[in-house]
Amino acid sequence: MKKLGFIGAGPVGTTFGVRLSEKGYPVIGVADISPEAAQRFAGRVPGCRVFGNNQDLADAADMVFITTADDFIAPVSAGLKWRSGQTVVHCSGASTVRSLETARQQGARVGSIHPCQTFAGVEQAIANLPGSTFAIEAEEPVKTTLTEMARALQGDIVYLTSEDKVLYHAAAAIACNYFTTIVKLATDLWRNFGKTSADGIKAYMPLLRGTLTNIETVGFPKCLTGPIARGDVATIRRHLAALEKYAPDMLALYKELGSFTVPIGQDKGTLSSEKADELMRLLKP
Repeated sequence: MKKLGFIGAGPVGTTFGVRLSEKGYPVIGVADISPEAAQRFAGRVPGCRVFGNNQDLADAADMVFITTADDFIAPVSAGLKWRSGQTVVHCSGASTVRSLETARQQGARVGSIHPCQTFAGVEQAIANLPGSTFAIEAEEPVKTTLTEMARALQGDIVYLTSEDKVLYHAAAAIACNYFTTIVKLATDLWRNFGKTSADGIKAYMPLLRGTLTNIETVGFPKCLTGPIARGDVATIRRHLAALEKYAPDMLALYKELGSFTVPIGQDKGTLSSEKADELMRLLKP
């Protein structure tokens, strides 16, 4: 089995190192600009040692994961000497294998594997990684190697090309990051009726869990509920009036999201064409 090394000991690298080690992959070393981060990584992975520089690690490992921030993947790769037959991969969702071109030119095999998962911290990420979907961009034999790793982590797999990567990552940002933003904005509104954002979070967690369950089990468009799905124009009017009075900076966002929600309600079959037209007139910017 290939000896694995990691350049970058942040949440992504540490999570992959810990989980792959648990599955029997030999993680032999880590290098990072932060000695403390590298020591924390090595302390979690049996048999792993800290390397003083990237080149020493690259020389010792058969397969190197570059798990730095996206902007540093290409410079790190370009700054190292690689050997023929060695494997070099990164875990970025937006960057393509082209960022490893200098390694490929030296005879290394390259690829990328991106977990479609959120990395708020190491502990949460380690817990969340198994069962994630892994986006793989690679040619054989690296494609098979990364597929085996994803399966070892009980993951689903999607194969992407370089042309797919940025749109794939933008979609993930909308689904995850902007979901967080929307919930933050919603809970901030609670301050307008004498409550705290924490009160809003506590109230919404069961609602959000129920929504996610509906998306997973019922699917679109049937999972959509609420006033737009019902064609409740009067309620939408009241929403708009309240936002205009208490949170006018959120009015445009509410209208924009609402306009994208109307077609889902129509697809569900609970929103008539007449009500949909009326809602769209209300929701125009």
